[in-house]
Amino acid sequence: MKLVTYLTPDGEKRVGDLRDDRVVELDAPDMRALFAAGLAARPTGAEHAREEITLCSPIDPRKFFHTAGNFREHADEGEKSGWVHPIRPWIVFFQNVDAIIGPDEPVIYPEHLTEELDYELELAVVLKKGGKHFGAEKAMDFVGGYVIFNDITARDIQRREMESGVFCYSKSIDTFSPLGPWIVTADEIEDPHDLAMELRVNGESRQVSHSSKMAVTIPEILSHYSALGYNPGDVVSTGTISGVAAFSDDPQAWYLKPGDVMECEIEQIGVLRNPVISWQEAYGEPPPPRVRW
Repeated sequence: MKLVTYLTPDGEKRVGDLRDDRVVELDAPDMRALFAAGLAARPTGAEHAREEITLCSPIDPRKFFHTAGNFREHADEGEKSGWVHPIRPWIVFFQNVDAIIGPDEPVIYPEHLTEELDYELELAVVLKKGGKHFGAEKAMDFVGGYVIFNDITARDIQRREMESGVFCYSKSIDTFSPLGPWIVTADEIEDPHDLAMELRVNGESRQVSHSSKMAVTIPEILSHYSALGYNPGDVVSTGTISGVAAFSDDPQAWYLKPGDVMECEIEQIGVLRNPVISWQEAYGEPPPPRVRW
């Protein structure tokens, strides 16, 4: 199934199953509740044509576990570019769930905070049940589905944060967490480590790789983080691939700017599309005074 959260033509938020050009409404108050019920909700009988509805972020997780340094190609390019310190596998932090936006929603460029806005394509896992302290051999029993995540990052802020060995603010600013366009249930993807991945900006390929290049597998990630405890509908990202702007030969030419359109594509899942807009366009007024980090 392709599970979606959407707005009806009347503006009501609903959960549904996207079937080609139609959405079948499911009897669940929200996506977390649907996963907590074991994906057992029945159709309500209501249906909508795809063009009649607006897709939202497919899920608002209680916890969003973020993995850093899992794709060694990305970590290696970061070290070669002279960043503050190496990023090793098993680094986890929590994403700001209030920064999540859905497909086609704009990433708002906070010009007063950053001049180095970057993208990071990631495959994310949605947990279908709660649990803690389980081994890798049991981890896939907890997987409910997969979704695309774009980890937007203010690199100039991140560099300063990394001088203290942490980074959070640079990735948690409002609208910096595009998620979607839907959740593909686990039964639809035979092997999540066999998926082509590509991020494009204005149609130009920037990140191109494959989920087989993870240093630490999804079962190992889920098992390791299980010590923190999971809830149904929690989301776990698996790290980004090589090709980010910050580690390119000409970062200033590749950093995002208002007017850019990002397309994140993962094989068997779909395409997550988000434009970048200015503070002025978003709020109708100039940004606040510049904050120096």
